[in-house]
Amino acid sequence: MNSSPLGLNTAPLSQINTLEIHATSRPEVMERVLRVVRHRGFHLKALNMEASAEQDCQQLRITVTVESTRPIAQLWSQLVKLVDVSRVDALEAQPRINP
Repeated sequence: MNSSPLGLNTAPLSQINTLEIHATSRPEVMERVLRVVRHRGFHLKALNMEASAEQDCQQLRITVTVESTRPIAQLWSQLVKLVDVSRVDALEAQPRINP
């Protein structure tokens, strides 16, 4: 906890972010994505996965909503390094004050 100049305790500012991950459809992709989310200290709030056929290969669109006091760029930079991930887009960010 941080202290304000008035001596009051202030909670760290948490942020809710939504990322859309485009990846090749393989059995281990979801496990890798969730492992990176967990290891980087983000809390999973929502998860959605859709499969589609693009250019003769099966593609996944994974939408994750996460919450953390850490910068979303930290998670984004790790997700784009995953082998089967082709693109990661940030959709929205919502600030939230922790109680």
